[in-house]
Amino acid sequence: MAGSLQLSPGVSLTPSSVKATLSSNYISTFDFLNQYLPDTYEQEFERYGNRSIASFLRNVSAEIPSASDLIKWAEQGRLHTKFTALTYGSIGTPSSGQQVFTMAGSDVCNFRVNQTVFLSSESNAESAKGIVVAVAANGTTFTVAYYDSAYNATSPFSSGTVTAFVYGSEFKKGENGMQGSLDPVDTFYEVKPVIIKDKFAVSGSDMAQIGWVEVTTENGATGYLWYVKAEHETRLRFDDYLEMMMIEHVDTEATSGAATALGTNSGSQGLFEAIETRGNVWSGGNPSTLGDFDDIVARLDKQGAIAENVLFVNREFSFDIDDMLAAQNSYGVGGTSYGLFDNDKDMALNLGFTSFRRGYDFYKSDWKYLNDATLRGGIVGGAVNGVLIPAGTMSVYDQVMGKNMKRPFLHVRYRASEAENRKLKTWITGSAGGAATSDLDAMEVNFLSERALCTLGANNFVLFKD
Repeated sequence: MAGSLQLSPGVSLTPSSVKATLSSNYISTFDFLNQYLPDTYEQEFERYGNRSIASFLRNVSAEIPSASDLIKWAEQGRLHTKFTALTYGSIGTPSSGQQVFTMAGSDVCNFRVNQTVFLSSESNAESAKGIVVAVAANGTTFTVAYYDSAYNATSPFSSGTVTAFVYGSEFKKGENGMQGSLDPVDTFYEVKPVIIKDKFAVSGSDMAQIGWVEVTTENGATGYLWYVKAEHETRLRFDDYLEMMMIEHVDTEATSGAATALGTNSGSQGLFEAIETRGNVWSGGNPSTLGDFDDIVARLDKQGAIAENVLFVNREFSFDIDDMLAAQNSYGVGGTSYGLFDNDKDMALNLGFTSFRRGYDFYKSDWKYLNDATLRGGIVGGAVNGVLIPAGTMSVYDQVMGKNMKRPFLHVRYRASEAENRKLKTWITGSAGGAATSDLDAMEVNFLSERALCTLGANNFVLFKD
């Protein structure tokens, strides 16, 4: 019978820090009238291991300076054009073997006379090929003359709407050349850098207070001065905020409460919002079969077809991928050849996979942010199980540089100029700890950064939602 983890005791989510610096943070009270003294462990025990989650953007992005309040870039459009949801008129209009097609919604036809087109029904197996003989001046309709004489009086389409794309052109001898030309149309995107701040403060008296616990932090700071630990933890927490802001933040809508509090020129598009608005979203559970990944590959084929992609996933999604890949082995049920295993009794059984190839190369990596119990781990509403990020760079037109530049698909732009660098500013104020900027009997450590995340080619990303 399968067991389960008990609900109690569960994961502790009690904050390890408080807003104010108290003397109780530094030393415990001992009853020195008691002849029996406790045997104390001086060093803190790191029961949660490395608590920082700031690693994702360091691995997949670059950091590039910017000297503007607005970052804009242009992304190439499609080389070829396909129009969908076309409706059609009666066959033989305006003459035998011709048919008029009407664009859907606000679409404007860019087909030109003498271009050859392929037309396909969107509801059945009907299709036909013809040549464009007329295009309305406002681009709302175009007329096709069919190559097949069977369509002189009978339409090739019986019901539903039609998809059309150009595959070439044909002219009679001695005719003039193609009329009109097509100009490339770029799609422009923009993000705004946001200002992120934090502060740590400790009084001069507490700085002179020694503690009995030897403290340590993830970056190696050790000693018996508790404020040193507190300052370093504030710095680590701020590093995490810098990453989470780039992942989670959203644009401010003009009539929202945030617009009233911060102004309409606030907010910035983070990674998740960029993928949800411009990319691909998988929902309804993790893809756990080859058929599911075939659907993803088919979508990527229609996008940029990037050869290598990295999956940053939570633990559940990681195990689902492992189980899917293990099931492809003919000995998977018996467990004799699961992962990398050569039947050596002294070899540890590897139950995980780091990469696989299915149309494209997929590399799998655990994302600590999605597993952390105090952050994305275990939430229900708006749960994210993973994200697929293409590897490599993308060519875009940088309006600041005035030329095409190679940029990573994902990168951070921070505010900087010759006079000011706001990538990560730290300064000390007060009259303690070496500072002499005011008569405040305290040391205040200030943190500031101004940055934005640029998600280029978001159509190549996939967000996996629960």
